[in-house]
Amino acid sequence: MSPSKPSLLMLVHRIPYPPNKGDKIRSFNLLKSLSVNYDIYLGCFYDDAFDQQYIASLNQWCKSFYCLRLSKWQSILTGLTGFLTNSPISVPYYYVSAMASWVNTTLKQQEIKNVLVYSSSMAQYIDNKCYSKLNRVIDFVDIDSDKWRQYAQKSVGVKRWFYHREARLLQKYEVNICQRFATSLFVSNDEANAFKQLLPTDDQKRVHSIANGVDIDFFDPDKPLPAPTLPESFIVFTGAMDYWANIDAVSWFCSNVWPKLKQHYPNLHFLIVGSNPNVDVCTLAQLPGVIVTGRVDDIRPYIKQALFAVAPMLIARGIQNKVLEAMAMNKIVVCSAMAMEGINALVSSSVIVANDAEEFYYSCLKLMQQLPANCHNRQWIISNFTWKQTLSDLEKYLTTDVLQ
Repeated sequence: MSPSKPSLLMLVHRIPYPPNKGDKIRSFNLLKSLSVNYDIYLGCFYDDAFDQQYIASLNQWCKSFYCLRLSKWQSILTGLTGFLTNSPISVPYYYVSAMASWVNTTLKQQEIKNVLVYSSSMAQYIDNKCYSKLNRVIDFVDIDSDKWRQYAQKSVGVKRWFYHREARLLQKYEVNICQRFATSLFVSNDEANAFKQLLPTDDQKRVHSIANGVDIDFFDPDKPLPAPTLPESFIVFTGAMDYWANIDAVSWFCSNVWPKLKQHYPNLHFLIVGSNPNVDVCTLAQLPGVIVTGRVDDIRPYIKQALFAVAPMLIARGIQNKVLEAMAMNKIVVCSAMAMEGINALVSSSVIVANDAEEFYYSCLKLMQQLPANCHNRQWIISNFTWKQTLSDLEKYLTTDVLQ
């Protein structure tokens, strides 16, 4: 009989399976890694009907789980109560009384000493004095309040006011949670150091970084892959296409870089690969050579067959999985400085950082004229960004004496 494992409560704002978008990639790998040595009690939501088919799969990694459907419109109405309480709307947006009841019951019935919260919006379920004796660890991933601040800078009128309000109140909430919880994790040293600047000196010791990684066995260009019908010559962007930062990136690229590139290479295509493209993204498909795929079964063939990948992020925090995945597939990447933050790969003929539209255009043009003979991006990922490497320190934070 195998020895019993300690129990761990894990709260995640979105079902961590399948790992097919940024936040789910990280939360899934945390879940998978911790399930080896912990009996995990997982509480999470799903907001996409597509994910319902995967709920039962959580049994592979969980002792028990509670996965609730999050109604978008109900959540919006609940979120608006933040105006009455002077709180960020993204916190009540994720509050459901049934989840609170499940958390309370689970903590009472199980001998749980450690709690891992994924994203600030789930902290509210254990942000209570009666749980102050627990070892509460929060993975903020990135400074979410700063993304709202970036949204505000790109908006006008009521939207600008609203985003500034959310940034200000959410930052206050993030700081308060950090001060009440034992440990706060971020996805990179850059992100952790930026957050430390918001804290009193005594609280900065609570903040640490655990980087994202790549499943190098899955993202392996030498493995046999599906063979969808694709254009002969194309460049690629991957990501969830209902996420504003991705929408902004491809819109900027199509306005400022793509027309000139297409003029020089009439047979070239630009593939935007990712789920749930919004109206603005779908409209881009009207441009010559632009193809919006929507959700695909497997993004790897699109990366593998592309000439190179682009990541022109103008709004970003943390680490861009799209860059790591393209590099793991040994693909050349042209990206903005923001897209390279937290990765800090050596700029070379295989990793090109462009600071504005002109640099982006000429970098792409140069690659079109001649691709480098050798690309060493996959080897760099294997040496620096496997999940085994990046999660090696995770369990040390799930101890009650981490601050001593």
